[in-house]
Amino acid sequence: MRTARDIIIRPMLTEKTMTGLEGNKYTFMVDVRATKVEIKKAVEEVFKVKVKKVNTLKMPGKTRRMGRFEGKTPEWKKAVVTLEEGHTIPLFEGL
Repeated sequence: MRTARDIIIRPMLTEKTMTGLEGNKYTFMVDVRATKVEIKKAVEEVFKVKVKKVNTLKMPGKTRRMGRFEGKTPEWKKAVVTLEEGHTIPLFEGL
């Protein structure tokens, strides 16, 4: 059984995700196996907010080279969570 802390790996703090804060959208890196329903419950449990909508994207791993050796970065999942009006996550405030 995965807990809410296992589903949400970390928040995404990039320039592009900071522009989404104006639309009450927060972006997280989540577990690859997590569903939209699990992500919604995890965000509501951890941050004590009301989630309106969850959009997910699977980000493919990229091929990387180190000299003549070739490897691949792991694939990961990104979740864009839209909150109800009046709800905010204090972790992102002041950035």
